[in-house]
Amino acid sequence: MNDVARKPEADRPPPNPNTKGASRPQDAEAEPTLRDLGLLKRLLPYLRPHWVMLAASFALVPISSLATLLQPYLIKHTLDAVLVQHDEALWMRMVTFFGCAVFAEFVAGFAESYCMQLAGQRSMVDLRREVFRHAQRMRIRYYDNTPIGRVLTRVTNDVDALAELFSSGAVMAIADIITLVGIIVFMLVLDWRLSLITFLALPPLAFSVNWIRKRAREAFRAIRARISELNAYLSEQVQGILVVQAYGREAACAEEYRRINESYRVANYRSIRLDAQLYSVVESVSMCCVALVLFYASVRAGVIEGSARQAAYIGTVVAFYQYIQQFFVPIRDLSTKYTIIQSALAAAERVFSFLANEDVEPVDTEVAPNPALAAGTPAIDFDHVDFSYRGDDIVLHDVSFHVAPGEHVALVGATGAGKTTTVSLLLRLYENTAGAIRVAGRDIRSVPRRELRRSFAVVPQDVFLFAGTVAQNVAFSPNEVDDARVRGALTRVGALDLVERRPEGIHTRVEERGANFSAGERQLLAFARALYRDAPFMILDEATANIDSETEARLQVAVSELMRGRTAIVIAHRLSTIQKADRIIVFHRGQIVEQGTHQQLLELGQVYAHLHQLQFGDSNAAE
Repeated sequence: MNDVARKPEADRPPPNPNTKGASRPQDAEAEPTLRDLGLLKRLLPYLRPHWVMLAASFALVPISSLATLLQPYLIKHTLDAVLVQHDEALWMRMVTFFGCAVFAEFVAGFAESYCMQLAGQRSMVDLRREVFRHAQRMRIRYYDNTPIGRVLTRVTNDVDALAELFSSGAVMAIADIITLVGIIVFMLVLDWRLSLITFLALPPLAFSVNWIRKRAREAFRAIRARISELNAYLSEQVQGILVVQAYGREAACAEEYRRINESYRVANYRSIRLDAQLYSVVESVSMCCVALVLFYASVRAGVIEGSARQAAYIGTVVAFYQYIQQFFVPIRDLSTKYTIIQSALAAAERVFSFLANEDVEPVDTEVAPNPALAAGTPAIDFDHVDFSYRGDDIVLHDVSFHVAPGEHVALVGATGAGKTTTVSLLLRLYENTAGAIRVAGRDIRSVPRRELRRSFAVVPQDVFLFAGTVAQNVAFSPNEVDDARVRGALTRVGALDLVERRPEGIHTRVEERGANFSAGERQLLAFARALYRDAPFMILDEATANIDSETEARLQVAVSELMRGRTAIVIAHRLSTIQKADRIIVFHRGQIVEQGTHQQLLELGQVYAHLHQLQFGDSNAAE
């Protein structure tokens, strides 16, 4: 029902410019302040409910690592059994142990990965749900200045990037570290001289990784910002495709999209280049280490006396070669996972920056019943209300009026006069900056938002129909839809026959934004939705602005039915629709300039009479 917050251009904050280059708005959250450990700590509340799966995964790490580490050691003893001891029984035992180690590595590795990914995906479901809930609670003014595509990026792309931590096994980088430490121990036990040669690779490797690390985070931040901009522009163009095609702007828009897409490609290219550099550095250092170790081993083997000792040394070198290969495998894995971690942390910065935005509506805990009106108490009372969207940009100034119980009041005025803003304040979609607004004698700032809004049924100018059926849209609920009540509401607004003409009747599927219904039919469904809600207060915001004459005649009956026995505020540009209102309040530049009945205002001969003359060419009113 947030459609009521749609404001005329004069009421809105200036839109984000749709210009090229640096003038296009950048993501305000692209520069993070949270550190890596802080970001990881923010994930803990989402991981904690799934601690059993996480604990099982981490418990399997030592088993998997040990099974991996034992294999080269068993190869050495197998070779010794054949070349040195010539013991067939020992050889068979070593082969059996080796097979058991391979099997244990497979089972433990599978279970470890399965538990981690299951826990991770469940955690991401919770995080995605939290981001969606937070997006729903953000105040309307946030969406006035934020492209919808940017919000969608938070819920989809950024959370998906975080999910990569688990699906890729990046969280289990600790397993690689454990394996690496174990390999170092086994290498030292086998031959400390060969180990020292291998360890010479660590300083240049550490320097390279640190150099790449600093640039990788910047690259991934740029990627997240560019994809947010890309989604925002795409969302804007899809929603405005009718205007784009009508004005023949396809080529210009495609060129703008190409520019944004190109910047996204460049950001990705930079991250790919850094990732390739890191991988190639690890591979090069690995090959150099193998060459040095084999060279040293061949020299040393030439000075070893005795064929038995030479044969034994063969087993050591083969096992050591396997350990060198394993030594750089976790390093390569760590480099790959490091890239994923940097991408995930860049996404986490944006997700948690969004969640840290406290400009949200508070959560109401209880909804109390509406109190009965005391005699003489206005149903709605505006008392010297001021409002501005930004600083000194005053939209409403000293607005005061009251609506008696059961009274039907119309708000009229030129576009941007403040009519829609007035009802937005009434629903607390925005907060007034001065004065007081009371409903049933209670200041709305003391009333929980759910309780306040439950008292109103709103029919906006731009009707929004959701995915689902006609019945679900009328009831505005995917569950517990009362079909008889839906038919009753449709009958009262004169729309049941239009709906029943369709093969599935009230269970007809509604396409995106009601594309399979005409503007008039969508408006009738909005009236039926308001009737189904059965609230004591009614707000009609330009409810017949987009209706043809035939449908308008049908709607006039529906409007009368809708407002019967209710307190109603009607916003209208078409003065023919509100001539029977109990009172008409005229707005001009954010202030109330006159009020009265239709005839009284015509006789007054001021703003309302001028508006009437402009619409109907009434010479008497002009005079």
